[in-house]
Amino acid sequence: MSPPPPPLGRARKRDAQLFDPALCDTELVDVRARFTQGRWAKARALLAGTGDDWDRRGHRVVVLAETPAALAWSREWLLAEPESADAATLLACAAVFAALRRKGTPEAAEEACHRAAALLPADPTPWLGLLMLSRAFGSQEEFSRHFDQVRARHREHHHAHHLMVARLAEHAPAAGQDPLHEVYDFAAWAAEESPADSPLAVLPVIAHAERYRVLAAVHGAGPDSAAAHWSNRRARQVLRAAFDWWLEWEREDHPRNRVDLNFLAHAKLCEGRPAEAAALFHRIGSHATPAPWSYPDLDPQKAFLAARSAALGTA
Repeated sequence: MSPPPPPLGRARKRDAQLFDPALCDTELVDVRARFTQGRWAKARALLAGTGDDWDRRGHRVVVLAETPAALAWSREWLLAEPESADAATLLACAAVFAALRRKGTPEAAEEACHRAAALLPADPTPWLGLLMLSRAFGSQEEFSRHFDQVRARHREHHHAHHLMVARLAEHAPAAGQDPLHEVYDFAAWAAEESPADSPLAVLPVIAHAERYRVLAAVHGAGPDSAAAHWSNRRARQVLRAAFDWWLEWEREDHPRNRVDLNFLAHAKLCEGRPAEAAALFHRIGSHATPAPWSYPDLDPQKAFLAARSAALGTA
């Protein structure tokens, strides 16, 4: 394992940047700033340069699509370049977020996603848009069908697998701490089906966190509930496997690696292993993610800062 970076120290001045969905993609941060001003040429160059790195493309499109006026600027781009698959895909995902905010219709977003998918059939990103849409508005059958379309194009699609785990975790909340729950089976299967260096190795940890979110919302979150959830034999096994994977592979090159590190740091603290969590917090830096720090119903910024202080001994 490489030595940890220096202590965070003055990095706390960057806490205002917590929860930026761009994470550590500095090129995306710059392009997003220009895109929000209607300067879409940089977005065009960014997506063209991303090519068929599907996880990175999905991450960048989603972050741009979430910005204010993304629908208007991507529509302007598509009017200028009607055959651009990049413009159509960005417009489609922007329409999805408009529907999620109740400022557009699911039907219009679905139509836009299908138009984008037809322009570049190999791209899983329009299907990721449909997956997010059906997560909010569709049936389980529709959601599963869209997931299959994403996976058919990119078997290790990070964002899609996280969405599937979140959806499956919500099944049968009355079953409680069932070690045979389908979300655990799915996460284990996806991790086993992936190459050794795949970040999906962390998916069983995500499954445990998402199941905790559901159970805490239904049954309440007592002071010891998180610790109890992470202390059973299965939880210890998946945590050890995920942490060992991180020590060996540490996929800093993956665009969503900070998502996994936040879940893993949260789990390590719940497990009562602050030293291991501290190593993860060093790697996370200022790139916190709302999930899982908001679980079950917490202010994610306060929860993240308190957890980081506890792990680093600065409380």
